[in-house]
Amino acid sequence: MPAERAAVATGAPRWSSLGALLLSLAGLVVSAYLTVEHYTASTTLACPNVGVVNCQKVTTSPESQFLGLPVALLGLLYFAAMVAITVPAMWRTPSLAVRRTRIGLSLLGVAFVVYLIYVELFVVDAICLWCTAVHVLTFALFTVVTLGEAANPSGRG
Repeated sequence: MPAERAAVATGAPRWSSLGALLLSLAGLVVSAYLTVEHYTASTTLACPNVGVVNCQKVTTSPESQFLGLPVALLGLLYFAAMVAITVPAMWRTPSLAVRRTRIGLSLLGVAFVVYLIYVELFVVDAICLWCTAVHVLTFALFTVVTLGEAANPSGRG
């Protein structure tokens, strides 16, 4: 029994695996909504369309595509990958490749979000509240993944 407790104590904190999974699922839901909105050209975005806060302007701008793909779809794919790599079983995998992938993907997400925030503020000149939700979720996910991995020197969840 003491050996089991020691293994658990050196693993990733439970809050990190659960928190990362919940943040990934929330991002998946918001990104799915934005992807549906993109492909249906719907105007049901529950977001003011006046002044600086204008979801319609952001989601229909030329910058709402990256390398020919809708940014919303890229977000959906990103969060789907993060869900897959943040399920508790993946946190318990001692594989260095899995850990590096989890950290690398979360870092890539933050880097892309920084780019998107720049585009919203200085190119499109509008902010989308739904996009901001995705940005916050991405930063929070990066934080939880990084702290969880830092607290997990053994590589086991």
